[in-house]
Amino acid sequence: MPVRIDEEITFRRLEVLLAFMETGSLSRAAEKLETSSVSVHRALHSLEAGLRCALFRNEGRNLHPNDAAHALADVAREVLGTMAEGIRSTREVAGYSADRIRIGSLYSLTHHTIPALVMAMKVRKPEVQTELVLGSNADLLQKLRDGGVDAALMGTPEGAPDVESEPLFVDDIFFAAPAGSRYAALDQIDLSTCADESFVTLSEGFVTYSGFVESFRVAGFTPNVVMKTGDIFSLMNLVSGGVGCTLLPGRVRGVMPQEIQFIPLQPKYLMRQTIGLHFLRSRERDPNLLALLTVCRLARAKLG
Repeated sequence: MPVRIDEEITFRRLEVLLAFMETGSLSRAAEKLETSSVSVHRALHSLEAGLRCALFRNEGRNLHPNDAAHALADVAREVLGTMAEGIRSTREVAGYSADRIRIGSLYSLTHHTIPALVMAMKVRKPEVQTELVLGSNADLLQKLRDGGVDAALMGTPEGAPDVESEPLFVDDIFFAAPAGSRYAALDQIDLSTCADESFVTLSEGFVTYSGFVESFRVAGFTPNVVMKTGDIFSLMNLVSGGVGCTLLPGRVRGVMPQEIQFIPLQPKYLMRQTIGLHFLRSRERDPNLLALLTVCRLARAKLG
């Protein structure tokens, strides 16, 4: 049967013992621990009471550790080191304040937004490694709930009370057509005149796909979708290759092939996406997520 440890022997009091042994005086130990000499003396006395043996001898006002105190200090270093590692590994398994952060992102944010945020995060928390996971809005929301990512930069999900959201920017949706198409001279696109057009689009689950569907619902017809793809860069290549037209968010303009022309939609068809940082409310006190939240707020201020 294991020996029961007296309640007077605590991790905090073992820390006090080590501080006293390392500094050699009550006052210096108190300064190191940011407490009072009286509290240090009381903690050392409590250890003696819990152990039921003397750890120190008094020489005037000074305490001098005996062999028993040195023996306990050796054990305390090992115990506290093991416990600190146990806390670190437990938090890492839970994804809380680990030495890495897994950020989920839409493909369309990898050109400018993600690099800027990752670099800012590196400056703020250089000891934290960043891992990037790409996917659709639906994929990232599921990974967020399953613990596959710690945070996700994506379109704001509807009906997700378990998710904390911090808006980053709002993006307009544009009509995208091959350069030189019959739409080239138009200032705005009336989608109701495009019923005979061939379209390509992202797969279901992407926030841009949702805007695509809603725009054509307003236009009053189901578009002729000839192909779907799983990432926005492949989608742009399909448009530039003449496979079909599509609807794209304005944020991809910086990487858009020259063979694609962006044309505004008429106001009645205009759809907007709110892109933001999202994480589970249950982890809202995670230091890594709080740092990322600060980075995103600073980035939003610059965008504004």
